[in-house]
Parts: sequence; structure tokens; C-alpha cells
Amino acid sequence: MTEWIVNECFWGMVTGILKGQHGTVSFESSYSGTMRIITGTLKGRKIHIPKTLNVRPTTDRTKEGIFSVIESRRYIRDTTILDLFAGSGSLGFEAISRGADRVLFVDNDRRNIEHIETLAADFDVSSRIRTVTADVSNFLEGPAVPYDIVFNDPPYDYPEMHAMVETILHEGWLQDEGWLILEHDKRHDFTDHPQCFLSRPYGRTIVSIFRNHVSDTE
Repeated sequence: MTEWIVNECFWGMVTGILKGQHGTVSFESSYSGTMRIITGTLKGRKIHIPKTLNVRPTTDRTKEGIFSVIESRRYIRDTTILDLFAGSGSLGFEAISRGADRVLFVDNDRRNIEHIETLAADFDVSSRIRTVTADVSNFLEGPAVPYDIVFNDPPYDYPEMHAMVETILHEGWLQDEGWLILEHDKRHDFTDHPQCFLSRPYGRTIVSIFRNHVSDTE
């Protein structure tokens, strides 16, 4: 739990400073409706997304694809997860349902964070989550804590997409053999990146997965 203590102490001091200093990068569209947790201990539980949230949640099809890859190639049970641009919290809660030990949700919109905290209480998993309200680029400039899996779902037009990938891969945010799972669109192509071992389209969304410390034999 040491890494959470460090993370919480630092972000407890600076979150209030960061709030309001940086403009929000808007998603191309907002979504309202209901999503579901696909399987695990929270299977069937619903995530209601009000119109007041400015989010573009991962579709059930894309989410199923992501977790199918995870479960076919590595264990998710007892992992630590960082969910960047957390939005509705759908990916993080799916991970908890499937056995992840804990999830840190980061989003720059306090309304999204409050919604995630409410859901965690409703699902009785508050002890397994932490939240940070901060601009993601500023969060990544803070003290790095390594995670087993980093979910990263920025707006498709996010201007620092490639730089952010390099920061996560090379600045201590991943455990050895940890994964970065990035959602983007066709404006970005990571297929030639030396640490990207999978890039797969799901409609408009492309999921690219990177691994820390790729083996020389692969």
C-alpha cells in the first residue's frame, strides 16, 4: 500500500492547486444512458451516466475486446490499475469486478470523480478505489508510481497523445511487464512503436496495447 500513501499525500496537497488552472479538453460528444459490468463479482451492475457528465465511455464491445485480451495473455486478479481520463469509471469498475486489487481513477472533471465515488459506494468497493481530480498531463508530472495496467482513454484530439504514451512507458508508471492500454482513433498510428504489441480497431476506436520491457525474443 506504500505507493497509494505516496500518491495520496502528494495529490492531496496539489489537487486543489491544479483544479481550475488548466482548460478542459472536450470530448467530441457527450453520452448519456446506461452501461453494464460484463462479468465478475459485479456482473450485471449498471453504470448510469447522466447527461450532465461530459464523457465518452468505452463501448461494451470495446470493453469486452480489451478484457478478452487481458485475460487471454495475463492475470488481472490482484493487479493495481491506473485509470486515466476515467470518465464514467467503466473500465476501472470492470477491472475490480474481475479481481483487480485496487484502482486509482484520475479525471479533470470533479463531476466525473464524484460520480465514480458514488458508484463505488453503491457497489461496496470504496475501499478498493482512490480518486484524483487533476489534469492528466499534470498528474503524470507528479511522483511516478508503477501500476500493473494503465487504462488511458483521452479525447481523440488530445494534443499530447504521443508524448503521454512515452511518459507512461518510460517515467516509472508501469511495473515490469506492465501494460498501457490506449484508446484512440485513426489519426494516431502506433503499430510501429517498439513496445506496441497489439493494435485493434473496434468501430471508430482503436485499442493499442504497449508492454513495459518487451522481451528481446518477441
